Amino acid sequence: MFNPVQFWQRAPSQRPLVVCFGLLFIVLSGVFVLSLLYGAGSVTPSQAWQVLLGHGTDNAYFVVAELRFPRTLVGLTVGIALGLAGALMQAMARNPLAEPGLLGVSAGSSFAVAVALLLGASAATLAMGVAQIGALMGCVFVMAAARLQGQFKDPVRLVLAGAALTSLLTALTSILLMYDQRAADEIRFWVTGSVAGRSLDNLLSVTPFFLLAGALTLYIAKPLASMALGEKVALGLGHNPKTVRYIVMLIVALLAGSATAIAGPIMFVGLVVPFAARAIVGPDIRRTLWMCLPIGPLMIISADILTRLIAQPAEMPLGVLTAIVGAPVLMMIVRAKRLPTLS
Repeated sequence: MFNPVQFWQRAPSQRPLVVCFGLLFIVLSGVFVLSLLYGAGSVTPSQAWQVLLGHGTDNAYFVVAELRFPRTLVGLTVGIALGLAGALMQAMARNPLAEPGLLGVSAGSSFAVAVALLLGASAATLAMGVAQIGALMGCVFVMAAARLQGQFKDPVRLVLAGAALTSLLTALTSILLMYDQRAADEIRFWVTGSVAGRSLDNLLSVTPFFLLAGALTLYIAKPLASMALGEKVALGLGHNPKTVRYIVMLIVALLAGSATAIAGPIMFVGLVVPFAARAIVGPDIRRTLWMCLPIGPLMIISADILTRLIAQPAEMPLGVLTAIVGAPVLMMIVRAKRLPTLS
């Protein structure tokens, strides 16, 4: 018989992965349904529930099926992408502070999108590859600035380089948008981070990138886990650390770039999700990646529900709420007596 008290008293690395994943999946399923029931509009939860049962008015059906369902699916996908990207970056850098939003990856993607808008592209038809290229450039620049040689000898250097790059790219993006009112109008709703107003077409446009990133993640998980034992051990097992890093950088660019393209830059998800996953199942990157699958969407969808309810009849930007949740986690890690490294 399952005893929840004894289960949580176990060391995280000794908790069964299947049980942890199953429990969080049940919670995520409930939050998914709540996302369909609650919103800032005039459709009440009882009216939305009738739609789920196959009844309900045409207006309620439109709100649930055409507005809430697509944004919930986008939130599900973005949560998975940002959670996995954060876990991969932290494992590669062996630094719990590594996160796409903090290290300039999302800022690079935003800058690339702003440049594309200035060149005449439309936010609605913007090629997703632009966001990925920007994310990859941000990833490369920050690692070059931190002088990655085998591993980051100073874990704080990476965060400082990322913060500097993020500030620079954010400033450049703001300057560019000052010269084009059309681009500024198109990007204003997007730059704070939100899944509102996104359609299934937006999600389908980035699905190939997510599938490619997922396949590469499955391929790289074992070599990345061996690198936690040391580069000599990884070489002895037949893995090339440099190649592993390049592949991880590509995966992060695909995940963070696609997520930023459809939802805007959402901060701290890639920091909080792996932190929570390790607290539940331990530091093994393979177990962490599996736990990021339900935890990432759980954070995004829960935050999205709150953004609809806090400021009714308006909505709070999703990126603002995730920053409110993530900033204390960042301060908690930084204020630790000894900044932990992932090994």
